[in-house]
Formats: sequence, structure tokens, C-alpha cells
Amino acid sequence: MILHVSPEAPFLLRAGAAALLVAHIGGASVGLISGTLSLVVPKGGRVHRVAGNVFFVSMLAMSGVGAVVAPVFPDAVSGLMGAFTFYLTATAWATVRRRPGRTGMFEVGGFMAAAGVSAVALSLAWAGAHSPGGLLDGEPYQIAMVASALAALAAGLDLKVILADGVSGAPRIARHLWRMCLALAIAWGSFAGQPKAQPEVLRGSPLLLAPALLVLVAMAFWLLRRRTPKAARPPGGGFAAAT
Repeated sequence: MILHVSPEAPFLLRAGAAALLVAHIGGASVGLISGTLSLVVPKGGRVHRVAGNVFFVSMLAMSGVGAVVAPVFPDAVSGLMGAFTFYLTATAWATVRRRPGRTGMFEVGGFMAAAGVSAVALSLAWAGAHSPGGLLDGEPYQIAMVASALAALAAGLDLKVILADGVSGAPRIARHLWRMCLALAIAWGSFAGQPKAQPEVLRGSPLLLAPALLVLVAMAFWLLRRRTPKAARPPGGGFAAAT
């Protein structure tokens, strides 16, 4: 993502565009590294906590800038995925920061955000399906369909938590885990679609999708592992301390 600003533009405008670029690329780079690290190290330890916090901040920066700036290009799909990634990261973090069995306005806002993303994605998918070539700003409209389905699933799970007045125990861990992992997988998938950010030898290679797929495999592994009684209480005082 590069904001093309004329060299003759006011200094503040050029500085703002440069700052957004640094926040987006820097956040993405740090987020990919810290998120992957937090996924592979033992859960509940100091390294996991630090990596998780760095991932949280960097992903908010990356996805927030993408959600706001991408529609300007225009790139509605990237903007939509940026908003969804921001939502996933924020709600994953809030899940372990919120006391077990409690909800508040944040959860209600998260539900509304997910429902909104799903509705917008569905409308974009419909528009893309009826456009020449089935493309939406140069991207397959099916991406928007998948985003709509995932956001609808997330909204449904949010509503379940709200109606149950919170979540605790293993479901709380699972809620945090799959949201963080899905955000990381989306970030790796976005990297695979950015040729200018890739080594020349790998441009266009299907191997670029491998990290995103591995994250999803790791997510499935940890979700299954957390279902066992032995893994329900990780070392260091619990999974809530891991973020």
C-alpha cells in the first residue's frame, strides 16, 4: 500500500502519507514476526505474553491504516479485510482482559462491528459477482463472500457470549485463540498478495500461501490441545496471562 503524494504537496500532507506507510508496513512486519512467535512458544510464559502484546499493538496499527486508506485506491476488499482484522485482534485481546463471565458495551460494539462487516462484504460480493469478469477492484468477488461468512460466524459467537453474560474456562481460551490466529492468517495472506513486499525469487509462487495455511493448522492443533484437561491450565497461572 503506497499513497502517491505529489512532491509539490504541502509538507504536512507528505509527512502524513509517510507516517501511514510506516505504520502499515512496520505494523505488518512486526505483527507477522510477533504473532508467529506467540503461536509457537509455550503458552502462558513471558515470551508468549510479550509477543502477544506486541502482536496486538502492531496488528491494530497495520489493519487500522489499511481499513481507512485502502478504499481510497480504491481497494474495497483490502479495506474490508483490514476492518475485519482490526475487529478480530481487538476482540481477541479483550476476551482475556475481560474478567471471566462478564460482558459490557465493548462486546456489544464488537457484535455490531462484525455484523456490519458481514453485511458490507455480502453487498460487495453481490456487486462483484455481477461485474465484468466477476472482479471487485481487481480481486475475485469470492474473497468478499468468504469474509462475509467469517464475519457472520464471529458475530453469531459474539451474540452467544452476550446472551450468556460472558464466557469462561475452555471456551474463553478458544475464543481468544482462534481470533488471534485468524487475524495472523489474514496478515500472512495479505503478504502473499503484495508482490512489492516479496523477494523476487518468490513472487507469484504458491509457497507464499504456506505461512497462512500453517497458522490455520497450528490454530486447529492448539484448539484441540486445549480441549484436554491437562492443557486447560497452562503453566504460569493461566492463559489469560499469556496476552
